[in-house]
Amino acid sequence: MTRLSWGSATHTGRVRQANEDAVLTTDGLFAVADGMGGHQAGEVASHLALDALADAFEQPGTEVLVAAVERANLAVVERASTDPDLAGMGTTLCAMALVDLDGRDAIAVVNVGDSRLYLLSDGVLHQITEDHSLVATLQRQGRITADEAAVHPQRNILTRALGIDATVLVDSWEMVPVVGDRYLLCSDGLFNEVDESRIAAALRRLADPTEASQELIRLANEAAGRDNISCVIVDVLDDDGRDPATAGDSRITSHRAPADPELLDIGAAAGAPAPVSARVSSGSAPGGGHRSMFTSVLTWRVILFLGSLLVLAAFVVGFVWWTGTHTYYVGVDGPQVVIYQGKPGGLLWIDPKVAETTELQLADVPAASRAAVSAGVEEPTLSAARTYVRNLLDQHDQQTTTTASAPPGPAGPSASTTSTTRG
Repeated sequence: MTRLSWGSATHTGRVRQANEDAVLTTDGLFAVADGMGGHQAGEVASHLALDALADAFEQPGTEVLVAAVERANLAVVERASTDPDLAGMGTTLCAMALVDLDGRDAIAVVNVGDSRLYLLSDGVLHQITEDHSLVATLQRQGRITADEAAVHPQRNILTRALGIDATVLVDSWEMVPVVGDRYLLCSDGLFNEVDESRIAAALRRLADPTEASQELIRLANEAAGRDNISCVIVDVLDDDGRDPATAGDSRITSHRAPADPELLDIGAAAGAPAPVSARVSSGSAPGGGHRSMFTSVLTWRVILFLGSLLVLAAFVVGFVWWTGTHTYYVGVDGPQVVIYQGKPGGLLWIDPKVAETTELQLADVPAASRAAVSAGVEEPTLSAARTYVRNLLDQHDQQTTTTASAPPGPAGPSASTTSTTRG
């Protein structure tokens, strides 16, 4: 029989006025919820979700745990719909439970949002759950790096959470418990402040799970403490003599949620994280999540972002159109000098068109200007282009007049007579 030991801690942090996190630690069921919403609605959402989770988890099974998360979601939705002060509230939920899998013990893990579950196995820390956030999705698709994700201006946008729609996608995993394994459930107030190497070091250093939880909170507050911080640590004390080498056989099943409708039509992200040895079987659907008020598919932040992109795109299109249709140049159309509307050679999809045909022939353009006219001489307005052509005509007329009025030269060589007088 599998035996577990656990400890937990939660803290408001150094910036927030209230703690909207909630933790659940019962025999065989552990969870962290990170609420969101104004006027303490986030605190209501997180506690309500965990109460509903505990009530609905009546039998030790993975499907029962998933159904309990779905019931918790409905509890938050129903409460928000009956209380205007709680409208729009939501919460993340990450939980693990000791369940029965074909007659033997397993660890079931469920996740909605960006609270996380880590596994410390053989001294190495592994992130098991996937964040349901915009930046996490972009990072999984290789569009941004981990460093870029850490400072991304939209890192607080969730793609999934409880309390937003009547239905919710729940990621789930089943893992074989092995003596010495240590599980960490935590809200984003921890991993946004403390890097994973320091988290792993604290988990390795402190054997008591409560002391380790308190140390992680201390580290997060020491770093900045900008958010609420919650930790639940669960240690596997006995696994009934299970051999880790045979733990990952085909009886470990996975559960994959349906395709997640990603923000901004990002599309399907990479699959679930790589297993932690053969003992971990994961079935996570793509997704990502974090701390803002939203709908399950489009949030007001995303709508604002999309609106900004549309405005920017309209500005760029308008600028190109204006530049391509409100500028002129003097060029040639065959042997004729003409005035074009547009840019020489065109601009993106806008080709130049003949605005006026002049009476000037390219052959009549002064030699000094002929190459420039052939290439296209840009002018800001049609009037300026006409003025340039008139100048060319004046230069041509002056040259023609000068040539016509010049006096004729001598018809032949001049004769001279030299006389010499001899005295």
